[in-house]
Amino acid sequence: MDVSKLLAAMTPEVYERMSFAVETGKWPDGTPLTSEQRDSAMQAVMLYQSKYNTEAQHMTVAAGGEIKFKTKAEFKREFATSPESTSNTSSDIARFEHDEL
Repeated sequence: MDVSKLLAAMTPEVYERMSFAVETGKWPDGTPLTSEQRDSAMQAVMLYQSKYNTEAQHMTVAAGGEIKFKTKAEFKREFATSPESTSNTSSDIARFEHDEL
């Protein structure tokens, strides 16, 4: 299949399903991928990312085809400003006795 036709036919939902399959080794319904399916899905995911991935995460293909690598400092900044890191501002720890559990 022609690359441009493949990318035109690939919706974001199809991309997500293929990306899940490549990451986990199985389709969303639980069926394992064959090695040929894994290779083809990985190529399709990388092609899709190279065309549409404008906000590339670490170790993904960014728009333009380059692999995005983040530095340690970039990760620290990203996690320092993430909503998860600021949602629990209390430093209290819940403590229980063994017989209270």
